[in-house]
Amino acid sequence: MVLVFLDHADGHIKKASLEAMSYATKLASQLGTTAEGLLLGTVEGDLSALGQYGVKKVHQLKQESLNSLDAQVYSKIIVEVVQLTGAKVLVFSHNVNGKAVAPRVSAKLQAGLVAGAIALPDTKNGFIVKKTVFSGKAFANISLNTDIKIISLNPNAFSITTADGTAEIVQLQVTVPPAKVKIKSVAKSSGEIPLTEAEIVVSGGRGLKGPENWGMIEELAKLLHAATACSRPVADAHWRPHNEHVGQTGIVIAPNLYIAIGISGAIQHLAGVNRSKTIVVINKDPEAPFFKAADYGIVGDAFDVVPKIIEAVKRLKGVS
Repeated sequence: MVLVFLDHADGHIKKASLEAMSYATKLASQLGTTAEGLLLGTVEGDLSALGQYGVKKVHQLKQESLNSLDAQVYSKIIVEVVQLTGAKVLVFSHNVNGKAVAPRVSAKLQAGLVAGAIALPDTKNGFIVKKTVFSGKAFANISLNTDIKIISLNPNAFSITTADGTAEIVQLQVTVPPAKVKIKSVAKSSGEIPLTEAEIVVSGGRGLKGPENWGMIEELAKLLHAATACSRPVADAHWRPHNEHVGQTGIVIAPNLYIAIGISGAIQHLAGVNRSKTIVVINKDPEAPFFKAADYGIVGDAFDVVPKIIEAVKRLKGVS
């Protein structure tokens, strides 16, 4: 059986976990078994509807205290659930929570772990998982030989697929170990769309000259239903909040479309966005390094180009 960890926030299953369920379902089909979900905590809505993503069962430990991540508590519970269900493959999302929990589970179960997988394993020649290495500059094929295998899937690396189906909900009877971490307060980042889950990201750099010029970035992002982001110098100068900083030292993202405006494309920035499926660069410097990584490039002043793009998008959408 393939067991997929269902990450959630604010009462909703995260998009990355929908991808993980689709991935786990395809993997289970390869292995001739079934995929099942594991939910720690509570979410809104009918959990049986998760069957549309291919899982046959959802094992839930319904406790409010589990709605906030405690990696040590989560890992202990997951290990017990694996032992109860006999799961041989575990799938996590390679996001903040997955990175905190999956290695702990791997150590406790003595299970091989591939972190940041980007494709289904090759199960014809053992169990070989493909992942990115060296900040996305190369690929590695890792062979897992342990009895229990763990994969964490890169966000936006696998398409969400749906079909008719409902999942059986199984309430777990597992003792929750006492938490060693106490959450005193939560500060939520601004923005309608979380950067790590955004399909489209509009990002700005020092070429915008100051925070007062960010209006056009936000307007374009709103029209495209996109998240906004920035380069490190912009965050360091406090033009934008640090939770919008993308790059090797910020948030690593992989949207379908990344629009970089006034960003030169330093190697540290590229390392955080080079898994984007399509990169569009707008920069007045024709020698900007980012153009070498771009799928499409516009050499021009952002203050001339972006307003024209905004007007074009409005015309296409019939927005005045």
